[in-house]
This record gives sequence, structure tokens and C-alpha cells, in this order.
Amino acid sequence: MARTTIDPITRIEGHLRVEMEVNDGIVTDAWVSGGCFRGMELVVRDRTPQDAAQIVQRICGVCPVSHAHAASIAAEKAYGIAIPNSARIIRNMLEGAQFLHSHILWLYNLAALDYVNPLNALNADTGLAYDVAEEYGLKNADFVSLQDRLARFADNGQLSIFSGNWFPTAEQYADGTNEYNLTPEADLIMTAHYLEALEMQGTASEIAAVLGGKMPHVMTLIPGGTMFVPTDQKLDDLKGLIDRLYNWVAAVAVPDSIALGKFYPEAFNFGAGCRRYGAWGVFERESFKMADRYMPSGVIELGPDGNYQLSEVEESKITEYVGHSWYSGSEDLPPFEQGVNPEYTEYNTDDRYTWNKCARYDGKPLEMGGASRVLVAYVRGDKFIKEHVDALLVALGGTPGDLSPFSSTIGRTALRQVETLYVATLMKEWLAELVEAIKGGDSTYFTKSDAVEGEGTGFWEAPRGALYHSEKVKNGKIQDYQIIIPTTWNIAPLDPDGVHGPMEQALIGVPVTDMEKPIHALRTVHSFDPCTACAVHVVEPKTGKKFETVTSPWGVK
Repeated sequence: MARTTIDPITRIEGHLRVEMEVNDGIVTDAWVSGGCFRGMELVVRDRTPQDAAQIVQRICGVCPVSHAHAASIAAEKAYGIAIPNSARIIRNMLEGAQFLHSHILWLYNLAALDYVNPLNALNADTGLAYDVAEEYGLKNADFVSLQDRLARFADNGQLSIFSGNWFPTAEQYADGTNEYNLTPEADLIMTAHYLEALEMQGTASEIAAVLGGKMPHVMTLIPGGTMFVPTDQKLDDLKGLIDRLYNWVAAVAVPDSIALGKFYPEAFNFGAGCRRYGAWGVFERESFKMADRYMPSGVIELGPDGNYQLSEVEESKITEYVGHSWYSGSEDLPPFEQGVNPEYTEYNTDDRYTWNKCARYDGKPLEMGGASRVLVAYVRGDKFIKEHVDALLVALGGTPGDLSPFSSTIGRTALRQVETLYVATLMKEWLAELVEAIKGGDSTYFTKSDAVEGEGTGFWEAPRGALYHSEKVKNGKIQDYQIIIPTTWNIAPLDPDGVHGPMEQALIGVPVTDMEKPIHALRTVHSFDPCTACAVHVVEPKTGKKFETVTSPWGVK
């Protein structure tokens, strides 16, 4: 019996530690720890709901739009108002731009280096690279120029994240003991896409900036609708940007995922997690019903017949347990009853070991994220999702309708790219819909409310999964506010029954060849795209409340 620790987990948002017990080369127990305190709920107290929609965006610079959206929906529910149709379309486009930025960032610039070794591309035959791209249906690039750029980069010696660490040595490549499966030619192709992804992120953020005034932390998404007013020039700009982004996503997202699945078939054999998936839904249709959203809401789990059983989302089934987290108390309570009462003790995997609460649904763990959304949409029968998921299954050697391969590390990674393509497609449709609405005289973008009190919950989605903002308002000021973000669900610690959260369950069973470099464990963590900057966010609340400064397990105050 031995333990291995990855601390800190890099190429994520925030601070995360993973500790694992390994027996005979297999992870048999795991503990995931978020490393800093988040108190954003306390910051927005005594503020207006309009203020909250701006403030909560500061939880995260990657998905600020989603937080503004969830906060605005909560306020609209509290005040009993509905936003105009054109505002719905504009808010969908703004959210879609952020989703595309985040999905591209995650796959290519955060997770890809678990599979792709850019410096190994120096050994590629550039002529053969074109053949490999054709064989796997991958997007071509100027591989000769790219290899020359890589050579100059390597000669410079300042390799930063591309040196050492998890990458195999030349000796490991020579003796076949490395755990990176791409050929030099495939590494060259994927490195080209890695670099292109940096530009495409910029394109997605430019779309968000046009619609939101700036990005990150947009200014136009407000309770009641939007402050964005489209002009002919802005619509023309948006069309050019959206078309460019769509063309790139259509060429790379799903084909690259298929290629990774073919090069790393072993990663379909581990990382399953709890096999219970949830989504609150994202991107509104005209009905404004959660179950009717473009990516709809729902909770699914395997039934006795081996098929996923679907149930509707019920807020009353959401609880948070803090018995293994650094908060006072040890009860399993609804969010408003649990509150936010930090109390750091020590890092102890037998007791309390994380700032992350244990979110549960109907008393059980629930995985959230892009893969969860796609699975819920598939079970609901969404035509686009079913068609493309089944095609993905066939391309990976599976059977249409058999979703079991996606309960794995590489399956979770690949499945999310179906959503990337779907959102890119929807962006084109929404722009056309907005143009038609304007031509039809629909130029109302905001609904005013005279209400000053109420209670409302914003069920929504960030790129990384289900997002919950709930508020209680009296005399125009927030009296209480609760947030549960996607990673809270995924990195949940042990619950009162001793059941691990989704990521901890996914790590159990992962093979470990090198205790110093447990690469399959890292791949599994990255497949969830965790954001502990979102889950446990450091703030200085100006509410009259005082907190002691404590030292974290890493010696950081």
C-alpha cells in the first residue's frame, strides 16, 4: 500500500490537490481537496439584485457570463418578470460565445498536454503528417513551417510548460515505456490545432465583447434582459466572427476527439465516476422552460434494465453536507440552511480535508459538466445531439445507443465536443433569428420591474456544468444568497454515508504505472475540467462579518 499525491493540479482554474492510495498499481481510494475559501455569497448581501449580477461574475474570469446569467434569472424569478424575446436571443449568443471560448480553452490548452507532446513533433515526417491528417479526418496546417517554429522554440531553451514534468524522456520513447501514444506526426497535427485554438479563443471572446461591452465580466447582461442594442454594423461584425469560429470548430472539435480516443483506447477503461448525471439546462427557447432549453435540464441514472432513467429537476432534493469540509457543523442541509460558516481545522483525509462542500441530489452524488449535459439531452431525444453522439460512437467503434463508453476518462473528454459543435451551429441560427426578429419590428430588450422583494433561483449552466444561484430579497436588498457551482458537485468529498464524490469515484480504479507521474489520474481529473477558483473563491467581504486568517495545508495564508 502506498500513497501518491498530485499537488498542485496544474492546467485548471484554481487550487486543487489529489491524494490517492495505490495498491498493486491501481488507485483504491482517493481524496480531492479544494485549497481556498470562497465567500462570495457574503459579498452580495445588502446589495441590490442588479449589483449581484455584476459582482458574482468576479467568481471566475472564464465563465463570468454564466454567473451573471444565473444571478439575473434568480432576480427575474424573485421579481416575477419575463425578459423580451430579442433579449433571450442576445443572451443565448453571449452565453454561447463564452461556452465556445471555454470548451476550446479546456480541450486544447488545458487537457491536451496530457495526450500531446509538442516537442515530440520535432521527430515528425512532415510529408507523412499530411497522410495521417487525411487518415484520421483531421484539419491540415502548414506543418513544415510549424516544425521550423518548434525547432527554433526548442533551441531557445525556455520551454516552460513544454519541458519535463509529465512528458516522457527520450529514453522512455526509445524503450517503449512512455504513456504518450501519439506518433510524432499526430503530435505535430495536434500541436498545430493547439496553437490555432489560442486564436479561436480570442475570436469567441471578441464575440462576447461585442455583445457584452467587454470580456471578461460583461456589462450588458442584467436582470430584466440586456443593455445590448444591435446595429447593422454590429450584426455584420458578429456574422464574420461567428462564421470564422464555426468553420474552425466544425473542422477540428469532434475529429480531434475521435483521434484521441483511437490513440488512447485504454482511457475508455477507467474514470467512470458515479454514473449519475445532472443538468439544469442552458440556452433558452421561447417557452423559457428548463426541460425545453436547447441543452435541457434533467437527472439521469442507470435503471435495472441498463438504460438511463430520466427525472425532472427538483430544487428540494439539493443539499450540502460539510462533515468532511472546513465549515462548522456536520449536517446535511439545504443550501440556505447550511449557510457559509468557514472553520478551518487541519488537512486530514480521515476527517476534514477540503474547502469544497459536498453537494448531493436526492441524497446521492451527481456528476455535472458538458458530458452530463450531452447525455441528458440524448436521453431527452434532442435530434442534433442523438445524431452526432451516435456518429461519435460509430467512429470510436461503439454501437449507437450504447452510452457506456462515455462513462470513462476519454469518453467524458470526447463527448463534450459534440456540444461544442452544437453551440457553434446554434450561434449561426441565433444570429439569423435575431436579424429576422429585428426586421419584424421586435426591438424590445428590457423588462422593467417595480417589485422590491421576493425569492428566486437561477438554474443555469456554466461550461463546466450546472450552476445554482438563489436569493432572498427584501426592500430591494439581498438578505441571503446561495451559490452552488459545477465543480462543487464534481469534487465533492465523502458524504455522510461514506460515499465518495464523482471525481473521487472516477479516480478509484485508475491504473498507476509511475508513482511520481500518475498520468492517468491527471487525465481523469482534467476530464472534469475542474474550476476551484469558482468552487472556493477568496474574497474580503464588506458585510461586518470577520474571519480569521488561517494557514492552508500548503502553508499559504
